[in-house]
Amino acid sequence: MRRYGSAVLLLLTGGAVLRIALFSELYLRYVQEGLRPYLVVSGVVLVLLGVVAAVTRGRGEHEQHDHDDDHDDDGGHDHGDGHDHGHGSRVAWLLTLPALALLLFPPPALGSYSADREAAQRAAQGVGTFPALAAGNPLELTVGEFSSRAIFDSGRSLKGRTVRLTGFVTHGDDGAWYVTRLLVSCCAADASTSKVEIRDADAPVTDTWVTVTGTWVPKGKLGSDAAWPPVLDAGSVKKVAEPSNPYEKR
Repeated sequence: MRRYGSAVLLLLTGGAVLRIALFSELYLRYVQEGLRPYLVVSGVVLVLLGVVAAVTRGRGEHEQHDHDDDHDDDGGHDHGDGHDHGHGSRVAWLLTLPALALLLFPPPALGSYSADREAAQRAAQGVGTFPALAAGNPLELTVGEFSSRAIFDSGRSLKGRTVRLTGFVTHGDDGAWYVTRLLVSCCAADASTSKVEIRDADAPVTDTWVTVTGTWVPKGKLGSDAAWPPVLDAGSVKKVAEPSNPYEKR
């Protein structure tokens, strides 16, 4: 069975990729939605390579067995080279453990730990005017959109508007708490943090997903460090389920 270590590794890895990309939406924890077809193709290729490797190994083992039988019939000489050719296979079997773990227990999306490790991140644009917001209250915004407007919008488009934000809860050392989202360009590896301080509401447990409705509280000079993180005066806080795609697109 040691001969099949590499084949099993390919099959497990391919199966894990297909599980998260083809049969569920778990892939959204790691990459953007547009990359799903590439993940599916990669998973299929890995499975096919695993099947080919298993068949090739099986044929090679059968032919070797036939050769050994013929050799024994011709005289039964034992070369006795004494070498152990199983080291590579044993390593391959060890590598199947993380692939099996990914297949059975995919890791959760990034959360408060990743957000807390990162220093304050601001949007790339400078102070200026933003496009007009849609009419009506409350206004549904992403955490990233709200943060950018609160920090950089010279037109103060958030003034007097009631907004609704959804994210997970993080806490600061000073007792403040935040609605937080991780923003990605391509995948979870390039995630950056956007967060909004919530006031006038009790803090839920860290990593709890909530929807907060409230009004913007101006803070600091536009574009300065003092303006970050922006502040929302909460009117209501509602616990919600984690969305299928926990990240916002940067």
